[in-house]
Amino acid sequence: MNSPIFQAESRLPLWLNVLALYAICATLLVAFYYQLWKIELPCPLCLLQRGGMLLIGFGFLFNVRFGIRNRHYAMALLGAITAGAVGMRQVFLHITPGDAGYGSPFLGLHFYTWTVVASLLVIVAVALMMTLKEGASREAPHFSLLGKVGALLFTALIAANLVSTVLECGGGQCDDNPTFYQLLR
Repeated sequence: MNSPIFQAESRLPLWLNVLALYAICATLLVAFYYQLWKIELPCPLCLLQRGGMLLIGFGFLFNVRFGIRNRHYAMALLGAITAGAVGMRQVFLHITPGDAGYGSPFLGLHFYTWTVVASLLVIVAVALMMTLKEGASREAPHFSLLGKVGALLFTALIAANLVSTVLECGGGQCDDNPTFYQLLR
């Protein structure tokens, strides 16, 4: 039971969760790049999609920090369903002929379309990770340096999303097509 192969197999779900957490961080960093450097403020539906992505990230973060649990995977699945549903709503809003869509495309697709794709991938990935979970320890894992850096990056992105949303929307409803930050005007 203490063979290197068994140890590597039991750590695989943990490392997949760390990798998934970094993927969510990369997604949010790309969104911030477009928001801050390309000056493309997110619409209200975009903000809801980011909220879904944050919920996905929380599921993976909790697995990395507190050990792999079904309730953490459930959180990631609920985030994927939320982000995917809001993304589909936005796809349906812009599916009409002649509609250029909202925002710049990234690799040929708009961010809301990428959200739908990413949400479906997360659902499949979580389902596969849940099959690996059975051999993993339910005890809280050693919080590796890579896990700590991922957790800190994700926490910073949560704070940045909160600050940017408050600056963009102020104390009221967000504009449908925002062009400026309400609180910086």
